[in-house]
Amino acid sequence: MSSKLKSAKTTERPAKKAKHREQGHPNPEKRKVSFQVASTSNKVTREIDTSPETLKAADASVISDKEPESSLPSSFKIIAGSYERLLYGLQGTVSAASPASSELEWTLKPIFIFPAHVSYIKSVAASPQGGKWLATGSGDEIIKVWDLRRRKEVGGLMQHEGSITHLTFPSRSHLISASEDGTLCVFRARDWAVLRSLKGHKGRVNSVSVHPSGKIALSVGKDRTLYMWDLMRGRRAASVKLGFEGELVRWSTTGSLLIVQHQKSINVYSTELANLHTLEHTARIHDVKFAQRVDGTGEVVLVAAEDKTTTVYEVHPDASTLLRPAARLVGHGNRVKALDTIRIALLSTSPLHSTTILSTVSSDGTINVYDLSLLPPPTPTETTDIAEISPVVTYDSKGSRLTCVTLADGDVDHPEQPTPDKGVKRKLETEEEEEEEEEWLGLSEGDDIT
Repeated sequence: MSSKLKSAKTTERPAKKAKHREQGHPNPEKRKVSFQVASTSNKVTREIDTSPETLKAADASVISDKEPESSLPSSFKIIAGSYERLLYGLQGTVSAASPASSELEWTLKPIFIFPAHVSYIKSVAASPQGGKWLATGSGDEIIKVWDLRRRKEVGGLMQHEGSITHLTFPSRSHLISASEDGTLCVFRARDWAVLRSLKGHKGRVNSVSVHPSGKIALSVGKDRTLYMWDLMRGRRAASVKLGFEGELVRWSTTGSLLIVQHQKSINVYSTELANLHTLEHTARIHDVKFAQRVDGTGEVVLVAAEDKTTTVYEVHPDASTLLRPAARLVGHGNRVKALDTIRIALLSTSPLHSTTILSTVSSDGTINVYDLSLLPPPTPTETTDIAEISPVVTYDSKGSRLTCVTLADGDVDHPEQPTPDKGVKRKLETEEEEEEEEEWLGLSEGDDIT
């Protein structure tokens, strides 16, 4: 099956001509940007014209868009890139340890291993809710697009003139990329046409994060500036001088907080871009991500670092309260380079109907999977007794220096759920992707925005 990927052509796929669409939006109210920039000690170069009512509406839409348990995948894919240019694909499954047992047995099976680029792989991203598309970015300045279901290459996107630093799918219908050339690009997945080239950063763009509503994106880079982008109109909305080089930026799962990471520091901001507090981690940080607790009792921040562990920090309901360590995820023998999460359905014999899994990759060549339902419950006060959690399953790449990871829905349907007809399923997916595209009507093909 991996031979299809190995033999795929590496030339750029020509984009189909986009259909003409009016620049206006049928409902201007839906296009209002949902955040305000407050006057702080940081320099704000442009304000966003919004109202608190719009912000509340955006937060409500985030909650209502939460994926129901009935549609969750029961298996998952892990895709990891490496310095050695190798791309690893693993299929993960969960089964009962015995017919009458509630204990779960986790397995990882390699489905492909091959050299995907001519330079080291810096970023990977899989499209959500079905995981059809995979994008990989490299020091060779090319974004490769893969069809994960058919396991073959679709083509190469050569829009950037610098190494690809970050990739993300804010929806199934769009891909956003960042590069050392100082630009961000928005691609339409239907034909891989470039809808926007977003310019503003003076130097390398390090990281991009899209708000859960899909309307706003944040980016940080070498120029020590945080940019906010209005994705509905495809233009820059605001910029803030940070005073340090932001290496990673992340929205919380509810969109009510954001964090910017620099070396050992995590700076927590409100949606008004007011700095609430700064956390100093014990080691150099390589990746961070917000995640919801499995039981829905709150959020945590997952921090992958040089100290060979992933630390779980509790997010207090009072956002001004400092993040507190809740657990340490152990099992790697070298620095933890990257992490990602996905919700999956569990068997009916399990006490839980679903859980969230975390996958981490390390320079030691191992890929670990953790079950976040094993996290200890939140405590009212800070404690020095920090729980250590081991992986439920591990894959060893035998020496590859892994750099990045993404998770996608697996191939195997839940045995207790009926499998929809492929034609019907494909039609429904196409209709849903077209609906997602309608939310981006302000974007037309090939425009540069500064």
